[in-house]
Amino acid sequence: MCEDNHGAHGDTGSVGRRALFVTGAAAALTLGSVSFAAAAGRDQETRTVRGTLPPGSPDFVYVPVEVPSGVREIKVAYTYDRPAVPAGTTGNALDIGVFDERGTDLGGRGFRGWSGGARTEFFVRADDATPGYLPGPVREGTWHIALGPYTVAPQGLSYELTITLTYGEPGEAAEPVYPPERAEGRGRAWYRGDCHLHSWYSDGRRTPAEIGALARAAGLDFINSSEHNTHSAHAHWADVAGDDLLVLLGEEVTTRNGHVVALGTDPGTFIDWRYRARDNRFGRFARQIRRAGGLVVPAHPHATCVGCNWKFGFGEADAVEVWNGSYSPEDEVALADWDSMLVASVRSQSRSWIPAMGNSDAHRDPDAVGHPQTVVLADALTREAIQEGIRAGRSYVAESRNVSLSFTASGGRGEHAGIGQRLPVDRDTPVTVRLEVTGAPRCTVRFVTDQGVLHTSAPLPVSGSGVVEWRTTPSYAAYVRAEVRHETAVGPLPGALAAFTNPVFLGRG
Repeated sequence: MCEDNHGAHGDTGSVGRRALFVTGAAAALTLGSVSFAAAAGRDQETRTVRGTLPPGSPDFVYVPVEVPSGVREIKVAYTYDRPAVPAGTTGNALDIGVFDERGTDLGGRGFRGWSGGARTEFFVRADDATPGYLPGPVREGTWHIALGPYTVAPQGLSYELTITLTYGEPGEAAEPVYPPERAEGRGRAWYRGDCHLHSWYSDGRRTPAEIGALARAAGLDFINSSEHNTHSAHAHWADVAGDDLLVLLGEEVTTRNGHVVALGTDPGTFIDWRYRARDNRFGRFARQIRRAGGLVVPAHPHATCVGCNWKFGFGEADAVEVWNGSYSPEDEVALADWDSMLVASVRSQSRSWIPAMGNSDAHRDPDAVGHPQTVVLADALTREAIQEGIRAGRSYVAESRNVSLSFTASGGRGEHAGIGQRLPVDRDTPVTVRLEVTGAPRCTVRFVTDQGVLHTSAPLPVSGSGVVEWRTTPSYAAYVRAEVRHETAVGPLPGALAAFTNPVFLGRG
């Protein structure tokens, strides 16, 4: 299956027999070991590994590296070929990461870093590491370079690894410092956040400091660190947080069958991603996210990029990212799918439903941090309070800080309910639904129920402010949610969202 050749700038390496380990429906290929001699007066040794992966390769290919004692730093560089392919055929893409001597067990403790396809080389030592990787001692034992053949061209994927060990006394490891779980806040209030962001600790191009500055400029009160398949950024946000900005810690768990944001986990939490939907393992890691104090939020569920479409179902979801970045047809499909889930929840008379979120997924210029943003009613600007507001659906999504909504339903005897709540009135009680909008010039308001769109307003004035009301009953509408839409140039399709709310449920349930 794989041809491997070893050359060296120093001694020649050797390759043992390959072993194929199959676990569930996923397969991982482990190659023969790359050996290094003990230091023996050398400052540095290098080995070169070459091989070719055919189409249909396992999701992960591990290259064992026998690391002797006395190593100060391990450095790995890699290249692979990118041959021309016919139109409509995927070319080569090869991800990379590393596990230390504690092994590659799923969910184990051996993870030391992942850069996907964002970097061509990395290093790890006690006092420092390449962004995406975890600093710490380079201990003696069998390390594993993890290759992820994301896509393989019909011609196959030829790669070359250059592994360099530097000997010497290890540097002094610094204790990680994490951001606080509380910011000053405004008591019970509406707080704006963006929970899906990427820095240079995965495939983004911005530093945490740059993201923090952009978050403040976007009027955000909280953000969430969500690097692809690594928690290496967690210890680099403390200086960004402040009384005016709460920084939550998490990960974008990027599997081959969809991505999920682990939102607000304990500092230093790593969530494994090496499984597919057919492996029936996602529930284990969703529970791990919750044990670590986080929320499970499937991201961009209808994205069309390879491996991005969500295939694990929504039984474990605490919320779902319906709007991701600039509004697109993918988001329109996600919105419709989410609305169908709301209908199913009321049809089954279930008291559980999945709230919607919106996040920027910003990586680099011109991606706008805070476009869109989730606006959450929370008792305080703390990790726990923000998560509780998201989980309860007390939130709406807006394209920017300029857009603000107030959405309520009221009965004839003073009953009142807001976003994410239930108005407990009898089936035939008249209900008034009211939306106050600011910052949405010439936008149209739509009220959507389990029967579909039942009310559409005239365009709001150029000032962008207005009030829209509609009357209904619980027997006619089991829930009502609001959409604020931009104008459309042509055609029957609605305009892009400027904002939308989670529902208000009507009736005694």
